[in-house]
Amino acid sequence: MDSKSKLWTPPLTSTSTSTCSSNNSESDESPLRIPMGMGMGMGLFQCHSQRCVAVLSEHVGPVSCLALCGEFILSASQGKDIIVWQQPDLRVYAKFGQGDGSVKAVATVGNKVFTAHQDTRIRVWKLSRSSENLFKLLHTLPTTKDYFGNFIKQTNYVQTRRHHKRLWIQHADSISCLTVYNAFIYSGSWDKTLKVWRLSDFKCLESIKAHDDAINGLVACKGVLYSASADGKIKAWARKDGKGEHALKAVLEGHKDVSFNALVVSEDAKWVYGGGSDGFVMAFQTFNLLSQTKAHHMAVLCLSLMREFLCTGSADKTIGIWRREPFGKLSRISLISGHQGPVKCLQASSNRIASGFLLYTGSMDKTVRVWWVPTYNDAQVEDNNSTIDTIGTCSAQVKAD
Repeated sequence: MDSKSKLWTPPLTSTSTSTCSSNNSESDESPLRIPMGMGMGMGLFQCHSQRCVAVLSEHVGPVSCLALCGEFILSASQGKDIIVWQQPDLRVYAKFGQGDGSVKAVATVGNKVFTAHQDTRIRVWKLSRSSENLFKLLHTLPTTKDYFGNFIKQTNYVQTRRHHKRLWIQHADSISCLTVYNAFIYSGSWDKTLKVWRLSDFKCLESIKAHDDAINGLVACKGVLYSASADGKIKAWARKDGKGEHALKAVLEGHKDVSFNALVVSEDAKWVYGGGSDGFVMAFQTFNLLSQTKAHHMAVLCLSLMREFLCTGSADKTIGIWRREPFGKLSRISLISGHQGPVKCLQASSNRIASGFLLYTGSMDKTVRVWWVPTYNDAQVEDNNSTIDTIGTCSAQVKAD
């Protein structure tokens, strides 16, 4: 952490974004300032093709998840390797973390950060301006209080595998996805269960046997929770009249024997997109499959929506930029290369940059890359569909002082 991190610390903010997503993003109220000290000028943003703005290379392991929080970018790798990058200079502002194994998901609400871990725990962090330790561990879920309230009764234990039981409030395998919506925290796991936690006191309220295989994605939007699984299904869950326990509302079927690795829902909840292990993106409207697009040669690992644009990250190391058309059709604008490993996570920023937006991507190559993506008119989309641009590896490196 450089000396700047000891100055006044602005709070993390969580506001509505242009899409319902598993991670919160920053406000769309004002244009973002871009660092001008990395060999860049505003002329960079006056062209009509994607450009790599920066490469952030401080992680010790593969980057597994990203979250945008106000002027901060959070990226995570191993349990003790969560990095906070501060804009506009994209310098390391803070590092924090705890636990073994990789961090699978990050979400933010107000001045709190929620991290989901391979060690089956959820950790809640609070930004503290009065301490040298900027991110202080507040709770680990399940909480000690919740644990002691359940461990005595044998009926509170469930069979997780042969000759092994756990409390129903505990995940039995890696927590793979996490989202915070209204008054609840939702966690999905490789143990095939979905758990619901109360945000006010972090008590576990429900444990749902949601899928027949690992849960890979969660998104909450317009009172509905969507879960995507390796069993090839996306399921929609809702509480009746906004009360009581969650019940299954609909099942969205993908390709046979193909895993859903990623999930995103449009802000109006009319469109649900699932990324499959066969490289296809499936588009659903009102729970019906309307289109399927072969997006990549290998598995789609992550998705992000920014207004009419869909961004896809793949195991083939590339990033696809797509324009959403009527009836679920996707028109490919460009294919971006640059990462040296599979693209595991991406987040589009709602901040306006000239006539485009910023896209943050994390990879198994241990880097976070920042891209400027221009918005396109119809003529440009047609041109790009006939000749797809492939952007080469960018060279700008950003490291902490």
